[in-house]
Amino acid sequence: MPNGLYTARKLKEDRKKLRWSDRYYKRRVLRLKEKSDPLEGSPQARGIVIEKVGIEAKQPNSAIRKCVKVQLIKNGRVVTAFAPGNGAINFIDEHDEVVIEGIGGRLGRSKGDIPGVRYKVIKVNGISLLELVRGRKEKPVR
Repeated sequence: MPNGLYTARKLKEDRKKLRWSDRYYKRRVLRLKEKSDPLEGSPQARGIVIEKVGIEAKQPNSAIRKCVKVQLIKNGRVVTAFAPGNGAINFIDEHDEVVIEGIGGRLGRSKGDIPGVRYKVIKVNGISLLELVRGRKEKPVR
């Protein structure tokens, strides 16, 4: 490293060059998250339920996690979303309109023992899924 009296320019240029080896800097500046993210950087997205799927939990747990395949309205991409809550899957039918958001795992990845699932359902036909599960509200008949 140069450390003389007139080395500020060299230090700045070196720092600029070496910053590209920082993966967080690179992802942020090249906007790689928004490009690859089905939600395109937004916190929530609306979609239509295509089918219900059961996904097996990873070892050492043994359960079938209830999920739904959702086709997003904004770009047509299909993602898998988890239905949180006891019996929550019963309130979600095919062709329902749902709102999904990130599941809260590390760096936008999957959480816990559900492999490959990054999103969770929060609303069904405009009604909160949590309220439906708790029995405070009823699902509207369309």
